[in-house]
Amino acid sequence: MIITMNGEPAHILGMEFEYPNDPVPLNSPFYIDRPPIEELAYREIQKPGSVIRIRAPRKMGKSSLLQRILAYGKQNNYHVVNLDLRQTEASMLSDLNRFLRWFCAIVGHCLNLPSRLDDYWDEDIGSKVSCTIYLKYLLDLIDAPLIITINEVNYLFEYPQVAGEFLPMLRSWHEEARQSEEMQKLRLVMVHSTEVYIPLKLNQSPFNVGLPIRLPFFTPEQVKDLAKRHEIEDDDGNLVTDLMDMVGGHPYLVRLALYHLVVTDNNDHKSMGDRLQKILSEAYTQGGIYNQHLCEQLAILKEQPELLQILQAIVMSNEEITVEPIAAYKLESLGLVKLEGNQAIVSCQLYRQYFKYLHEKGIFNQYSRLHELESINQQLEKIANIDDLTQIPNRRFLFSYLEKQWQKHSQRGEVISLILCDIDCFKLYNDTYGHIAGDQCLQKVAKVMESSLHHPTDIVARYGGEELAIILPETTSTQALNLAQIIRKNIKLLKIVHEKSLCADKIITLSMGVASIIPKTHINHFYLMQAADEALYQSKNQGRDRITTKNLTISL
Repeated sequence: MIITMNGEPAHILGMEFEYPNDPVPLNSPFYIDRPPIEELAYREIQKPGSVIRIRAPRKMGKSSLLQRILAYGKQNNYHVVNLDLRQTEASMLSDLNRFLRWFCAIVGHCLNLPSRLDDYWDEDIGSKVSCTIYLKYLLDLIDAPLIITINEVNYLFEYPQVAGEFLPMLRSWHEEARQSEEMQKLRLVMVHSTEVYIPLKLNQSPFNVGLPIRLPFFTPEQVKDLAKRHEIEDDDGNLVTDLMDMVGGHPYLVRLALYHLVVTDNNDHKSMGDRLQKILSEAYTQGGIYNQHLCEQLAILKEQPELLQILQAIVMSNEEITVEPIAAYKLESLGLVKLEGNQAIVSCQLYRQYFKYLHEKGIFNQYSRLHELESINQQLEKIANIDDLTQIPNRRFLFSYLEKQWQKHSQRGEVISLILCDIDCFKLYNDTYGHIAGDQCLQKVAKVMESSLHHPTDIVARYGGEELAIILPETTSTQALNLAQIIRKNIKLLKIVHEKSLCADKIITLSMGVASIIPKTHINHFYLMQAADEALYQSKNQGRDRITTKNLTISL
């Protein structure tokens, strides 16, 4: 008998039917094995230093498989740490040092071990080496293998500076496990939705070692098996065929249809076939069972209008279309397209019908026009904030950015540093070599300074004339001084001749003032600017070509 339970799980003959939204529970009868995937994973996780790589589009069952791998590990008394990068703050993902400290802190916390990060972290040897040493410290304290899973690794792909350092480090751990007994306790499981579209050298990538698992769509036989588990008989095979034609064996979309087939009104005496036809006929509409899922897909695409335009071209074509690789991988990660090389086709009829409907209603074009307006506004904003000569941020952007960082760091109680730089004897350089040479000199200096920065949040801006400023969020006075020394050295390496310079080297040099502070809300950011300016003045007054620092404290 079929029963509607008004929001509660429905039952047939005592069986509970789960709404297919979260990962399939370990004890669920509705988990479909995809041989030999599970057995291969269980075998691989037993190997010292092993790596398992699970890749599939959204809602394909990655988390359900991961749960089973971790459960297998726990059954064998392994320690388990499950990291989901979706829970990581963007500020951490853009700063390698903060990200690696977070990584180590989470692993230690999950193992219930005391934190000794500061004892093992050494800036002089670098954050990657410190992270590896700390991991070995943790492994030495446990008596069984450790499984670390990194879920949604693809979130890192949007932060190539961190990904380009962190991912090769994972590869190095795998290789070190061949010789190191303590590293042999480690097992890594990486889960991601897209292909890797950041550049990694073959011998540094963790994506070409270990066991690769790519979750496929359900086969007709697996869909028929799942239907039976829902106590739906399909003797003539038409139900499975019709469902496969619409959703292409996508696990979540299949399960959702089967759930709605059995959770229905008691007074509905239609056959299963008729009920399915009603579901499929309304599939792409607002009243259909897939409306929420389709709206979620559209919401994601609205944030990336260029993908929406590419999908529009694919939907309106009955043939495979060549798509730029990164866009293709992103669309595949959403499950919207299937790829053969760079050729893309819509993954199932449901998506084709839905996005074709949006196109016919003009919604695609509406988003395209909005995207064009946003692009124009962004260009105008960029022009207003960029210095024409040096192509770095101008004074207007400098003060705006510093004010935002000041407010942010005053709330967090975190340090912020500022470096003010002056090109020594620049008026004499202009008078001697001409203004064109002076402009070229400024451009070279700005380019070197910009290329010397470490973090995406660091910026160089033109403060005025030959003065430039560097804002360094979350940077201590020691780190800021080290960066200033590197920049000063790099400028000298340009060897721009300045015969009339009052400095001994007779080349272009910098005077620099460095100031650092933990901001407070009752003081504005000009306090830091003034301190850096005073430090710069001391550098110039004491003979130029030098760095002066000033550390500040603000009393309450």
